[in-house]
Amino acid sequence: MKNFKLFIPLLIFVVLGLFLLWGLSKDPSDMPSALIDRSVPEFALPDLQNPGMTLDQTLFQGQVTLLNVWGTWCPPCRIEHPFLVALEKQGVAIVGMNYKDVPEAAREWLIDKGDPYRATFEDREGRYGINLGVFGAPETYLVDHRGKIHYKHVGIVDEAVWQQIEPLYNKLVAASEEDRP
Repeated sequence: MKNFKLFIPLLIFVVLGLFLLWGLSKDPSDMPSALIDRSVPEFALPDLQNPGMTLDQTLFQGQVTLLNVWGTWCPPCRIEHPFLVALEKQGVAIVGMNYKDVPEAAREWLIDKGDPYRATFEDREGRYGINLGVFGAPETYLVDHRGKIHYKHVGIVDEAVWQQIEPLYNKLVAASEEDRP
């Protein structure tokens, strides 16, 4: 029994090592969302491009949409932005959520770098981000034509990521076309 006590630190080290290896095998951008298969949470937030106006969750009705969380303070958002502009030119509807940002800086960013968003609302305090389950920026949600979230991606959306998302996007677009009268 006395010799067993000598092996306790080794046993603890092995268990911790196994947990570390398990954690390293996980994809850090694979962040589950409690909102998958649920509607976009209700909101009424300022329209970035039209001060004094508000936007709400009806933005997501009628068309399959990407909801992109971004901020001018976010270095990965700078990398992602040109790809979003290219997606918009291909006809992908994108709504922006300007997250914890200065509205004037965000408007200037969109003028300088191009505006891929059909609409952008502001979440200056980050409260809506909490309702949405935002971990940081950039994050992108795939929302169907009825406003239901089907997918969440944490991190930059680029060509490789879009190739993973695009089949589901196309499936949702096809389903939305079947629902039209």
